[in-house]
Amino acid sequence: MQPRFVPLSDVAEMLSISASQAYALVRSGELRAIKVGGRGQWRVEIDEIESYIERSYAATAQGLEEEHARECAEARPAGAARQRAPGPGGSAHR
Repeated sequence: MQPRFVPLSDVAEMLSISASQAYALVRSGELRAIKVGGRGQWRVEIDEIESYIERSYAATAQGLEEEHARECAEARPAGAARQRAPGPGGSAHR
């Protein structure tokens, strides 16, 4: 049976980040965790890790879409959005 909670060291390993980066995610609120035991050791629920990963995928996808839109807007020549394709007679008149 898989444990419900894992220590930050395991979280760091699962995400391929350092322990201090895992702690920073908890401190920032990006990754929910609880303190347990007399020494107040941090534990993260497996479902919270999966949720964090899903949020990260969504944020990455949104960032890539915004970057793509910016690149397309920068690549478009000035006034290109207002130009009309020539009509059947070869004229671009309205």
